[in-house]
Order: sequence, then C-alpha cells, then structure tokens
Amino acid sequence: MTVEPQIHIDVWSDYVCPFCYLEVPVLDRLQEAFGPALQIHWRAFELRPEPVPTLDPAGDYLKTTWARSVYPMAERRGMILHLPPVQPHSRKAFEAAAHARDEGKFDPMHRAIFRAFFEEGRNIGQMEILLEIAASAGIKEEPLRRALETGRYTEPVLEDERLAQALGISAVPTMLLRRRDAALSDATAVRGALAYEQVHAVVENLLRGEEPFMTASEE
Repeated sequence: MTVEPQIHIDVWSDYVCPFCYLEVPVLDRLQEAFGPALQIHWRAFELRPEPVPTLDPAGDYLKTTWARSVYPMAERRGMILHLPPVQPHSRKAFEAAAHARDEGKFDPMHRAIFRAFFEEGRNIGQMEILLEIAASAGIKEEPLRRALETGRYTEPVLEDERLAQALGISAVPTMLLRRRDAALSDATAVRGALAYEQVHAVVENLLRGEEPFMTASEE
C-alpha cells in the first residue's frame, strides 16, 4: 500500500548559492528520518537572472562571506566546498534539472550540478558543461541539448520564480513546510541554512498537528 506524504517541503534554491548546497545533507537526513511521510520538492530561484550581473568571483564580498560563513559551516557539516573561480547565471542549470525531472533523474542531476560548481569549480552556465554533468547522472545528451537550445523548460523555471514572488520569497534557501491538506500560502517558512534539529522540530510539530514554531537561521 502506497503511503501518502503527510508533510510537504518546497525548497527554493539557486545552484550558485553555497548555503543551498549546505542544506542538502540536512534535507537528506529529514527524508531518511520521516521516510514516505515526507515529500521534498526543489524549486528554482535565480538570485541574479540575466541581465543582472553576477558577482565578481575574486571580489572581497565573496571572499569575506566564504571565510566567515561558508567554510566554517561546511566544516561543521562534513562537506568540502571551494569558492568557485566563476560566477555564472544559473537559468540553464535549472532548465537542465527540469529536463532531468521529466526523465526521472532529478535527484542525481541536482546533486551533480551542485558538486560540479562548488567542489569542482565548473561553469554550470555553459551548455557543454551541463551536458557533461548530465552524462554523469545517466542522462542522454541529445534530448537535453535540444531542450536547452529550444528553451523547452524556461517556462517551468519562471513559474517557480513567479510563485516565489507571489509568496514573498526573496532569498534562498527558503523552505515552506506544510501539511498535505494546506496551501502553500499557509505554509511555515524557514529561511537560511538551518541545522537539522531545527527543521526536524518543525516537521514533528506539523505531524502532531501542532502549531509549528518559527526558527532562527544558523547564521
């Protein structure tokens, strides 16, 4: 018998946001803890969509942010991240992930994009790089190439971003947690790269039918 998810988590993130990648193991632990009672859905949010310029990878802002926040959190969470030498736009990466979702391979592609950028320093804004990443996730090259060239998945990415705007989401990672019968507009929002214990407590309260409490960011 199929178990219906009781709790839904919608996660708005960007592939160029290190704190979004740092939240992946937290959500993995939650999925393991709650099993089929929990459903997690990742959504697109471009921090700097074109024509907004991307950040300077050699600039003081990124160097300071990584030194003060990213590297210490990565060490605490047992992850190895490197400040990438490039700062690409992420639209095509989201489109590639949307294609992978239709292929039933979203999870390996999603993780591979994060790894390629934050562990290998690859330019995930370039089509050829995305095709190589996709191949490592078991996704055929030519269908993905056609999808990226024709913009087949541009609209689903924009739909996620319009929904984020309608819900008042302006930063990532932002997670909306709700019971299965609740609307997204009534969900509990938690923002930032939160510790496992904080998000776990919100999920438990929702499962018990109690009013979830708001938690503060780890930063």
